[in-house]
Amino acid sequence: MQGEARIRGLAGRLASALLLLAGPHAWAAGPDTDPARRLEAVVRVQAEIPAGARTASLLGTKRDGSGVVIDDAGLIVTIGYLITEAMAAEVTTAAGRASRAEIIGFDTESGLGLLRAAEPLEVKPMPIGTAKGLAERTPVIVAGPGGAEAAQAAVVVSRRTFAGYWEYLLEDAIFTAPPCPAWSGAALIAPDGKLAGIGSLIVGDADSGFPGNMFVPIDRLKPVMGDLIALGRPSSARPWLGANLQEIGGELVVRRVASEGPAAARESSMAIGSSRSTGRRFAIWRTSIAHCGAGAQPGSRSS
Repeated sequence: MQGEARIRGLAGRLASALLLLAGPHAWAAGPDTDPARRLEAVVRVQAEIPAGARTASLLGTKRDGSGVVIDDAGLIVTIGYLITEAMAAEVTTAAGRASRAEIIGFDTESGLGLLRAAEPLEVKPMPIGTAKGLAERTPVIVAGPGGAEAAQAAVVVSRRTFAGYWEYLLEDAIFTAPPCPAWSGAALIAPDGKLAGIGSLIVGDADSGFPGNMFVPIDRLKPVMGDLIALGRPSSARPWLGANLQEIGGELVVRRVASEGPAAARESSMAIGSSRSTGRRFAIWRTSIAHCGAGAQPGSRSS
């Protein structure tokens, strides 16, 4: 009964989200706030990665997803794994206008990346908003490349910490349902019509067994944007071990060790034990770094 009630509640919120797609009256009045016009800012991102790159075996050499134009100079925010180690990238608008794109930077801590179109895209940038007001049951729009046809109604079903096996910890991640099949770099649009998040994953447990998507709050971009544009990376980086952990049967096991990482050089870093909470992975990584000793220098991550 509780599950049925939750499904009915989600259905009601989805109806509200559908109204966001209905027309300009759903957002603030004005020609630039027409939902169809806003969705033009979501572009297709295609990147080519060298076959010998460290992430090639895991993420492939040809990556395809979305990005969102956020200024008049063609700056685009996307999910970083699409452009990690890329040697070339191209972006294409819903109208079919294509441009080469320069890789600007990648923040491994948030997972967000920036690139810039080399030629004018002739689309209206999407204004950057905030995810702070996106509480559970908030109706939203998830948009991939392709204009209104690639947008779908969704609902925020959970806000919680996400811990990934690739040494990734995102506090206050946004989980939505139903799942969007084109999640990589998709735009999460709040009820005010502004960009609130960038798509990262499809998950089987967005909330209470419901499948959905995980989004990175757009609020994580502003603190590092200046560094990404100037340096290509944040000026300060989180320690990196080079050990991927996966939860199997309630225990954490080592899934992969980067050959050039500190974990590969220190056997003691593999003595991580077990944990029944994936939220403790980051603490385990911190402890492992201490076990590596002073001689082990954490590197910069690319996966």
